Amino acid sequence: MSLSAEAPLSGKVAWAAAVGGVTEPRQLSRVEPSPSVLPSRGLAAWTPLPCPGWTQHPGTSTPMAASLRRPSLPACSSSPSDTDDEGVRGTCEDASLCKRFAVSIGYWQDPYIQHLVRLSKERKAPEINRGYFARVHGVSQLLKAFLRKTECNCQILNLGAGMDTTFWRLKDEDLLPSKYFEIDFPMIVTRKLHSIKLKPLLSKPILDLHSEDTLQMDGHMLDSTRYAIIGADLRDIPDLEEKLKKCNMNTQLPTLLIAECVLVYMTPEQSTNLLKWAASSFETAMFINYEQVNMGDRFGQIMIENLRRRQCDLAGVETCKSLESQKERLLSSGWESASAIDMMELYSKLPRAEVSRIESLEFLDEMELLEQLMQHYCLCWATKGGSELGLKEITY
Repeated sequence: MSLSAEAPLSGKVAWAAAVGGVTEPRQLSRVEPSPSVLPSRGLAAWTPLPCPGWTQHPGTSTPMAASLRRPSLPACSSSPSDTDDEGVRGTCEDASLCKRFAVSIGYWQDPYIQHLVRLSKERKAPEINRGYFARVHGVSQLLKAFLRKTECNCQILNLGAGMDTTFWRLKDEDLLPSKYFEIDFPMIVTRKLHSIKLKPLLSKPILDLHSEDTLQMDGHMLDSTRYAIIGADLRDIPDLEEKLKKCNMNTQLPTLLIAECVLVYMTPEQSTNLLKWAASSFETAMFINYEQVNMGDRFGQIMIENLRRRQCDLAGVETCKSLESQKERLLSSGWESASAIDMMELYSKLPRAEVSRIESLEFLDEMELLEQLMQHYCLCWATKGGSELGLKEITY
């Protein structure tokens, strides 16, 4: 069942629309850090940064604890652009807390998220938990299909990665690509680096895979042999490309790009520029996009209004009108094939044993809430090249 634009929303459904509008992550911003070099085996002992205002002296290789200084003006202060993005940046926290809670009650296994995200005291609604399970499962299925097709001789760019733990989970499954990149707001990257420095469970896999004597790192960037995390602005393509190349992005490798609730926070022109760049930069590539859809009805409008009250506009919502509009923007940006599925249909395709397992975790009294929420999110994927690998055959 889907609501028409004129249909009234019940209290519970209106609440679900409101919740659905605040639980998704995004990405964007700019930074010009000065790179430094640290001994690779000293990663676990890096001194935590109490605030981004504490920085390392540029151009040194001295351990951070010996070279901290406080700037005369707090580096935590925001530029007008940063202030404009603050609401968008805050949704990363919402999404991270939702995933952490779902993991804590058994929806899926993730031993790493607890080291990046605190456990919220607030219980999340069953429909939100099931929605996140479908999202994680859906993206993972497409990602692993790409890895199988390329036999892991590829690279992954996770755009707006937030507190995502895919790198560590892929390593556990012996499915790591040649290199895994994460890009997000510099402030979010700083926070994630802080956790990586403090937690051996996060730092050790990076160090174990690193083949050089030194590890490139500063407050907004870490580059190792198999993993890189970069603070960059997806709206500034030249700057983004430059930073990726500094971290040894290889445009000749088959490349998977992932964007989960990222493009919707950019204007259509900005997201189109990003999609065109991705399609033109790699001979063989796949793009996975998870975000809103069917946003023209009343349910969608409530989601938009709720986010707007939090100073977080869905700048790209006009591209989220339908599954067809989602596919069309991929095709018009240079991708050769495009597919899309709403999350309720995806949920219906989940393995029945898994559905029975997660539905036994907690009671959901009205299936309509889940249907309404999941019909307003979709999973889209597009491919370019790779005919010899069978990329076009990847489906859900």
